[in-house]
Amino acid sequence: MEPTVDPDAVRSYYDYIDAEAYEDVFSLFANDIVYERPGQSPLSGIAEFREFYLDGRPLEDGEHEIEQLIIGEDTVAVRGRFSGVQDGERVSFGFSDFHRFDSESKITERTTYTDRDTV
Repeated sequence: MEPTVDPDAVRSYYDYIDAEAYEDVFSLFANDIVYERPGQSPLSGIAEFREFYLDGRPLEDGEHEIEQLIIGEDTVAVRGRFSGVQDGERVSFGFSDFHRFDSESKITERTTYTDRDTV
């Protein structure tokens, strides 16, 4: 089956993250999600993904601003800015995210790049 791209799901992802509505976040992702971040080991599967967002994510109390959203054949790419708190420090940085979809409109791969050394 062909991938089914859902740009509204990607927009919702950032709204849910900013609202700390994590169960809504998890509903957007496939059970076999792979999340890659430069310099860090990939997260594989929804259990690792959940653990990261509930217990290991260093960003908090922030807001994402989408500056550009590009829809591809099986991927939605986003360029934007995050402003908030990381490890108790106020931060603001640019990011690019790539969300790859499966045939059930679930995000099966997510890759993040930032202009900050570690996130």
